[in-house]
Amino acid sequence: MIEAENYKILLVDDEPDILEFISYNLKKEGFTVYTAQNGEEAIKVAQQVLPELIILDVMMPEMDGIETCEELKKIPTLKNSIVAFLTARGEDYSQIAGFEAGADDYITKPIKPKVLMSRAKALLKRYKPDSGAETKEESNSITIGDLTIDKERYIIINKGEELVLPKKEFELLLLLAGKPEKVFTRDEIYNAVWGDNIIVGDRTIDVHIRKLREKIGQDHIRTIKGVGYKFVE
Repeated sequence: MIEAENYKILLVDDEPDILEFISYNLKKEGFTVYTAQNGEEAIKVAQQVLPELIILDVMMPEMDGIETCEELKKIPTLKNSIVAFLTARGEDYSQIAGFEAGADDYITKPIKPKVLMSRAKALLKRYKPDSGAETKEESNSITIGDLTIDKERYIIINKGEELVLPKKEFELLLLLAGKPEKVFTRDEIYNAVWGDNIIVGDRTIDVHIRKLREKIGQDHIRTIKGVGYKFVE
């Protein structure tokens, strides 16, 4: 069960009425709510308060939600923050752009307050704080050939070059590379990376796999038609 008072939510939207309405409903559920009206302000506030969940509008002037999400995902202290887009745009290409930017969920307006609260709580169930509980026996990294996955710093090193991946790309790569040659079904991937309480588009995994291949090379991740994916050395 989610204890709302233990979680901070950053709500980002350029429309004051929407900020006020959603903030009111989130606070009524017991969440601590911070707000920002543009991307630059959102980045500053996020770095100050380190929210567990960021609900981000897509259509904003100057720096839109996609750009804001990409910048947020580059900040190491926000690596565990969950990002959900809340937008009136429901087209497939817009959702794909959102997931490519590193978003964890995509919520289409209009949405009833009770439904939004339910989605927020479902997302927060997947929040993984840094516990510092890893034992010495557990390795902080996985090295396969020229590729190293640094679990502690949330980065990968590919042929000597350090790369910071969006959270879901990193978790997907860590899942596959953790058991090379094992074929992961699409359902296994959805449940492990996105959680079985989250509804995501059918192409979400495909988008993330494509982005990973662009960054680490085409040969590491193999498609098993009709089943899923596996990592090969």
